[in-house]
Amino acid sequence: MLALVLALALAPAEFRVRLDTTKGSIVIEVRREWAPHGADRFYELVTSGYFDDNRFFRVVAGRWAQFGINGNPKVADAWRSKTIPDDPRKESNVRGTVAFAFAVANGRTTQMYIALSDLSATQDEQGFVPIGRVVSGMQVADALNSEYGENSGSGIRAGRQQPLYDLSGGGNAYLDREFPRLDRILQARIVAPAAMPARKRAARSGLASASGGGAPRESKKR
Repeated sequence: MLALVLALALAPAEFRVRLDTTKGSIVIEVRREWAPHGADRFYELVTSGYFDDNRFFRVVAGRWAQFGINGNPKVADAWRSKTIPDDPRKESNVRGTVAFAFAVANGRTTQMYIALSDLSATQDEQGFVPIGRVVSGMQVADALNSEYGENSGSGIRAGRQQPLYDLSGGGNAYLDREFPRLDRILQARIVAPAAMPARKRAARSGLASASGGGAPRESKKR
């Protein structure tokens, strides 16, 4: 029942996610108005623990850092067909933005990338839609191990990701065996509104007081 509730829940209008990685922490601010379907999916994946222990399987220095294939092939394969509708693009794919990867229209599922440079000249035209941006830890994203480049999974469109989904010896077992120095996400957690700037928190608190209601309480459950 809990999984069903999470699947049906809409993401907040704005929230932040902290990716604790083997290189440090990266904080992503998501604005649902940028891409409602994408924001909802990201929120669902984070709250369900999907990204925990994910490898950054495609890191190309100065281009992107891609993640989003669960290390358990059974879990990854189950999500592989759970597509979401396209969102119209409202923001450009500049350095620090975060977007879903996809191969076909209405084909986004779980794979995402952080833009390590301004990719708007190519990604905007191809329909990649930012759902948020890195607001802290961009230096961590830049430092993610890029020695394997496109060889440790590549993009969806290259057609070389099947070993990451193979039920026998695939997933993290495959990546750790063949590409042992990949960086990974230790855990991904919702950290807003607690992590929002004090001025923004105060403004929201004032709005809540004016309406006669209290500020929403953040769950301490991790």
